Amino acid sequence: MNYFVTAIGTDCGKTLVSAILCKALKADYWKPVQAGVPNDSDTVRALLGKSNSVVHPEKYIFKTPASPHAASALENISVRVQDFVLPKTQKDLIIEGAGGCLVPLNDDEFVIDLVQQFQAQVILVANLYLGSINHTLLAFEALQKRKLTIKGIIFNGHRNEQSERIILHHTKLRCLLHLLEEVHIDEVTVQKYALGLIKTWNE
Repeated sequence: MNYFVTAIGTDCGKTLVSAILCKALKADYWKPVQAGVPNDSDTVRALLGKSNSVVHPEKYIFKTPASPHAASALENISVRVQDFVLPKTQKDLIIEGAGGCLVPLNDDEFVIDLVQQFQAQVILVANLYLGSINHTLLAFEALQKRKLTIKGIIFNGHRNEQSERIILHHTKLRCLLHLLEEVHIDEVTVQKYALGLIKTWNE
């Protein structure tokens, strides 16, 4: 199965979530588009440590930390959904998107348009901050509009029971995991959350 990790915005924790998923599911990892540094593939590789998970090479790596449509334009490269081909693997594949759901790849296509191309299920990462209810519900509506299958939601940040409750109430999504703010993020952190994810994954 292919799982596409997207979020309600940028810097929401997609890379950490991707590493946790790889550890829990013994899956491979792929970041189709990388713009700027740090390189998320390198981060996942470090967080997994000694692992049988394969980190597949990106299709595009752009120097500028910007939306793919802008970063690619600076390097005169065209990015189109139809040009992406999944890496070959016999395992589950964790695919990490760039930025939030509606980050543009070009003038007509968005990051979440890759989900259908890859026949993937979506895992939505939502930070908990003032305004995140609105952002999460808007992201959910965008995913629903495209009739994409959503495996569940992963919350990130200090617990906010009212925010979590109302988001789950309106989306009817299942909470797969809740990441708390961690002082240190390393292999031990990933392993801890992976064990928690395994418990909820097939409920």
